[in-house]
Amino acid sequence: MTTPMLPTAADLWPLLPEVTLIAGAFALLMLDLFLDKRQRIITHGLSLLLLAAVLYMVYAGVGGQGTVFNGMFVRDVMANVVKLAILLVSGLSLIYGWPYLRERDLYPGEVPVLVLLATAGMMMLVSAGNLVMVYLGLELLALCSYALVALNRDDGLSSEAAMKYIVLGSLASGLLLYGMSLIYGATGTLDLGGINAAIAGLADRSLLLTGVVFMVAGVAFKLGAAPFHMWLPDVYHGAPTPVTLFISTGPKLAAFGMAYRLLETGVGATAEQWQWLLAGLAAASLIIGNVIAIAQSNLKRMLAYSTVSHVGFLLLGFVGGGTQGYSAAMFYAISYAIMSAASFGAIIVLSRQGFEADKIDDFKGLSSRNPWQAGLVLCVMASLAGVPPFLGFWAKLVVLGAVLEGGFLWLAILGVVCAVIGAFYYLRVIKVMYFDEPVGPAPPPRKDRVVPIVFGVNALALLALGIAWNPIMAWCQQAFAV
Repeated sequence: MTTPMLPTAADLWPLLPEVTLIAGAFALLMLDLFLDKRQRIITHGLSLLLLAAVLYMVYAGVGGQGTVFNGMFVRDVMANVVKLAILLVSGLSLIYGWPYLRERDLYPGEVPVLVLLATAGMMMLVSAGNLVMVYLGLELLALCSYALVALNRDDGLSSEAAMKYIVLGSLASGLLLYGMSLIYGATGTLDLGGINAAIAGLADRSLLLTGVVFMVAGVAFKLGAAPFHMWLPDVYHGAPTPVTLFISTGPKLAAFGMAYRLLETGVGATAEQWQWLLAGLAAASLIIGNVIAIAQSNLKRMLAYSTVSHVGFLLLGFVGGGTQGYSAAMFYAISYAIMSAASFGAIIVLSRQGFEADKIDDFKGLSSRNPWQAGLVLCVMASLAGVPPFLGFWAKLVVLGAVLEGGFLWLAILGVVCAVIGAFYYLRVIKVMYFDEPVGPAPPPRKDRVVPIVFGVNALALLALGIAWNPIMAWCQQAFAV
């Protein structure tokens, strides 16, 4: 048996963005010990600068690409593209969250540190080349997310959401870990590339396929696919809105990266089996998510169930497979992250101390009170509904094309039907803004100007990127080019 080579200093270069982010997070944690509440803007600003610096490092290719630590960490084009999107939405969540959490006295110094460490976990997850690295990144993300959801300890709804998230998240982690252990038992290796190579020599695949089923269940929970979606509505509803924004964007991108590493890089040789598993999950997510969302009166719960349906669309790309399918799924994950940030950003912009603006009725008559904000919310809802020429339309189009190319005609037809159903509850929000009378007195104007500007850019980007979506799609295709 050969002795594995010890890591060298050169192994740290591709890890430079992650190392910088984690070191910066610990430095901010130490700095916060010497700051009081009035000086929290310092740690907030430094955390945004840190995210911007790491984003530049990833974009500029600082540290280079490669496989290091005996194959445990892989930095390639796919990882870089997903990391850029993760860093962008993590920064957006901090910008949106500052005035909201500060008004409610919910911004301890640990908030930016938890966001930074969760972001580091997501980046490690999409670069995992080994089952150990997958689990390490996943748990770093999960533990930070649990703490963020429980931020408002005095609110019973928030505490209940955190408890459900912890219990069900631990169950999903156990399923994933058990599936990994079965795969290791069948192949004798933890390396994802080694697993794929070892599958060809297996005479009996029963143990391996059992592990794949458990692993798919764990991935489905992290994505929020039906029937593993039971945590989504309560967590989205109970968590502070900026936290909901964070866990609805970056972790979905990370889950996409994890699914690609595990399913294609790891057990790609069993694609004929797991494609049908994902097809069933996609169909269930499309139907359950869209149908139940229609009955919701709380906007955050409606968006939670719509997330289930969007995960169904994302899975269509995996079902299609190949360069076209994976690039379409990546494009959908990036598009949905931007759209989800804008949708919860709309709630944050309209909410005030004592007024959460998280019910659909809270948007009644918005066009008469604030036509500009109503127009921005219209852009967000139209994009989520898949109305051309917004970004959401092209995202749905490419995944439907991918699953059709993969030979799943029935699933493509179901996707089109469910897209039409989904348009109903998004258009309902537009209807109450433009055709219903306002209810109650108008909320006082916001004191800050940054968040409305950021929301305006976020919402209008859905139109701009919808018109110029080809460069993003080409970038996604480059990530999976052979």
